[in-house]
Amino acid sequence: MTSPVRNAVLVVGSANLDVVVRVPHVPAPGETVLGGGVRMFPGGKGANQAVACARAGGVPTRMALALGDDANAAPIEASLRDAGVQPHIVRVAGEPTGMAFICLADDADNAITVAAGANDHLTAAALPPLDGVGHLLLQLETPLDTVAAAAAAAQAAGTRVVLNAAPARALPSALLARVDVLVVNEGELATLAGRRDGLRAALAAIDVPCVVVTLGARGCVARIHGELLLQPAFAVTPLDTTAAGDTFCGVLAAALAQDQPWPAALRRASAAAALACTRLGAQASIPEAAEVDAFLRQHPTDDAAARAALLDDAG
Repeated sequence: MTSPVRNAVLVVGSANLDVVVRVPHVPAPGETVLGGGVRMFPGGKGANQAVACARAGGVPTRMALALGDDANAAPIEASLRDAGVQPHIVRVAGEPTGMAFICLADDADNAITVAAGANDHLTAAALPPLDGVGHLLLQLETPLDTVAAAAAAAQAAGTRVVLNAAPARALPSALLARVDVLVVNEGELATLAGRRDGLRAALAAIDVPCVVVTLGARGCVARIHGELLLQPAFAVTPLDTTAAGDTFCGVLAAALAQDQPWPAALRRASAAAALACTRLGAQASIPEAAEVDAFLRQHPTDDAAARAALLDDAG
C-alpha cells in the first residue's frame, strides 16, 4: 500500500490591506515628511507567504486566516484565490480586517505599522485538516497560542513545521521544539538566541534542526543539520523591499515541499525574493514560477566574492 501524497503547504497566518505612501525618506521619531501618492495592496506576512508559495513556488497551497466583515476583506480574498491559494477564512463580525501602514522611501527602505484587527481572532479552532499537507508555514502576526497549537497538530500528524519567527519576540521552548525549519533575519536570530556575538555563535544557541538567516542584500546563511550553507543575494536595483522576506519564506517552503535539495531551495527562494524587490507592493510584487525559472537561467552561478563575504559574515 502506497503512502498518500503530502505535497501541499498549509499557511496559518495574517492577512492585511497595506496602505503604502511614497516618501523621500523614512521619518525619524517626531519628524513629519510630505509623501507622494497613496496606494493599497493586499498584504500581511501570512497571506504574502501563501501567495509566494502558490504563485512563485508552484505547489498546492492552503491558508487559514481571519478577515473582518468590512470592504477591505474582498481584495485580500481575491488576491489569494487569483494566486491559486485555497483560503479557509474566519469571518470576524465587528472587527476590521487587518491593516498595515507603510512608508516607502525612495531608496526602497520602509517603515511599517500594523493594526492586527481580525488577525487577533484567528484561533486554533479555525485550523483546517492536515490531509495531504507535508509542510506547515507559520509566522508571528497572529496569536501565539494559535501558532503553538498549529505546530503541535502538525507534529502529531507528521507534517514538517516551518516557522518564520517575525516579528521578533522571545518564544517558548515547547514551540521551538516542534519547529523543523526556522527562518529569521539577523535581529530575530539575536532575539531568539539571546546573543549578538556573531552568526555562528547565535546559530549554535538555537536548538532547531534547520535554521535559515536572511541577510538582506547580502544573501542568506543556513545551518542544516550541522552543515553551513551560503547563498549570496542576486544583484538587482530595488524598488520596494516590503515583501521580499515573505517571498523568500513562501518559495523556500514550496521548494522543500517539492523535495528540492537545500542548496537549490535556498537559491530559488533568493531569486524570487530578488525579483520581488524590483516591483511595487506586497503580493503584487511576487513573481510567477516561470519568471523565477527564467531569472535562474540568466544567473547560472553565484558571485565568488559575495560568497566569500558571506563566509566572513558567518564568523
